[in-house]
Amino acid sequence: MRRLAVRNVSIVALTAAMLSVGAAAPPSAPASTPPTPTKARASGAVIPAAPAISSVPTKAPVKSPVAVGWGGAVSSVDKDASAAGIDALRRGGNAVDAAVATAAALGVTEPYSAGIGGGGYFVYYDAGSRTVHTIDGRETAPKSADATLFQEDGKPIPFAEGMTSGLGVGTPGTPATWERALDSWGSISLRELLKPAERLAKDGFVVDGTFRSQTASNQERFADFPASAALFLPGGELPVTGSVFKNPGLARTYAELGRLGTDALYRGEIARDIVSTVRTPPVDPDATRKVRPGDLTTGDLAAYRTKSQAPTKVSYRGLDVYGMAPSSSGGTSVGEALNILESTDLSAASQERYLHRFIEASRIAFADRGRWLGDPAFEDVPTKALLSQDFADSRECLIKDGEALKSPLAPGDPAKPVPCAAGGTAAPTTYEGENTTHLTAADKFGNVVAYTLTIESTGGSGITVPGRGFLLNNELTDFSFAPANPAVHDPNLPGPGKRPRSSISPTIVLDDNDRPLLALGSPGGATIITTVLQTLTGHLDRGLPLVDAIAAPRASQRNAARTELEPGLYNSPLRAQLEALGHAFTENPEIGATTGIQRLPDGRWLAAAEKVRRGGGSAMVVHPYPNGRPSPSGGR
Repeated sequence: MRRLAVRNVSIVALTAAMLSVGAAAPPSAPASTPPTPTKARASGAVIPAAPAISSVPTKAPVKSPVAVGWGGAVSSVDKDASAAGIDALRRGGNAVDAAVATAAALGVTEPYSAGIGGGGYFVYYDAGSRTVHTIDGRETAPKSADATLFQEDGKPIPFAEGMTSGLGVGTPGTPATWERALDSWGSISLRELLKPAERLAKDGFVVDGTFRSQTASNQERFADFPASAALFLPGGELPVTGSVFKNPGLARTYAELGRLGTDALYRGEIARDIVSTVRTPPVDPDATRKVRPGDLTTGDLAAYRTKSQAPTKVSYRGLDVYGMAPSSSGGTSVGEALNILESTDLSAASQERYLHRFIEASRIAFADRGRWLGDPAFEDVPTKALLSQDFADSRECLIKDGEALKSPLAPGDPAKPVPCAAGGTAAPTTYEGENTTHLTAADKFGNVVAYTLTIESTGGSGITVPGRGFLLNNELTDFSFAPANPAVHDPNLPGPGKRPRSSISPTIVLDDNDRPLLALGSPGGATIITTVLQTLTGHLDRGLPLVDAIAAPRASQRNAARTELEPGLYNSPLRAQLEALGHAFTENPEIGATTGIQRLPDGRWLAAAEKVRRGGGSAMVVHPYPNGRPSPSGGR
């Protein structure tokens, strides 16, 4: 029955895909560039070296939320970034190459969400071995940090003073993530993959409404830092929608990274510029803002390492769902919630019962997350126990169809699961910023990447490294400034070299033959977990085509007194029905911005993105259906 349900979902998605028009990448530039001296990896096999990627602009890409076809796919929030990834695929690269090229371009067009001043988590499916691997590229605290990093006179400092400061800046992990991924599975050099993004920064991209509005929300902060003001507020004004935005400083930085490698950022001149900016933030002399310096050192940057680790894994409806293990709480929280929902037939449930069960599973998972999740290098994180079905069953029985649970809900003990136990002492969920970006990529060999990268808040710290063209993160504000409840151990307090807890949830779903069925992820801070969970259940259980599961109005419960609802739910009759059960709600105009990729039964890829959120996303394939047909090396 489980396999039948999965097959029915695929048929629904395939039917919808055949009715949609796939968006193609722009035609590739003339193949006159020399080949790169690296070998390509195709499901473990060696193939001829891929040609270099051209930095010559071609036909402007078209933005579409869905695309279907052969030869590989990329989905991101931005059309220029998706086109950079498709260009890598067109030139013989694989999903990892496409992901890095897309991420680099997002650093140009989505500078308030991601960039080389931040970090992220990379999940990779290798078609040759049919295995899933991950890279933890999370930022780290300085070696000098301790639990009182954000405290003064024994009390937490105001969040705004941590958010816009050198104090909140962690050692960036994004460049090291690119290097680790390419060294492990890539086929094209970082230098070549950076060229489209370098050109995009130099020649500029067209400002849209989202970029302008995000600049406007940061206008006061940016104005207090001369380098940020000069870049993002030219002439003291907001960038005009439809104008061309250029970032020559970032173009030079990318060229330097391409020429010298990531050592330039961790041990070279860029490292020294980052440290100088953090330790002595360049504030406008007339600014009244209190900007605290940080204690990041060149030694902290030189010591930074990514972590390769096993993914989280749960079985759901006969499928294997892989995610990101701690330091992210994404894989454990999504996995625990899926285990809780496993016993409910969500496909047959009414919309009211489905949302009620989804909200309660999210509430429970967040209660357990707050008590147990932190950096496993510093905390005893019971990852295996949190993902056990026994623990999920002991927590699921708390859910009653006729009555909502109350928050803050106390955590359970995964080491000693007791059915329906009252649990320990409750603690509220601490604040986490709501910006980030996610991309998904697949290639003709069957490899898949789900990659979420971030600089934390929209605009990060607000501080641009002078002359370098990128914003520094404020990821350390993801630490608890103080224990959420002094009576409960908080595993997410700062520490020397510690990674702050994240909610990033890049997810890959495999079928019962260990082949990719689905990959997805989202930005949104702590709402990432609920967004991924709702999209998964909307597609796998409710039968929505992937693009519609992404577009569906969202709810987000994070062990808080009120559940956030997007307008489509807040203004619907469902709200009153759920309120009758005891739920309380607040309206959130926009939750998350998902991208995903699905493998269709005939071997084609379906790429999907947002229809409306953040101005709509950009899904592309190499050879769009119905014009494209499988090549001897494309698809199975």
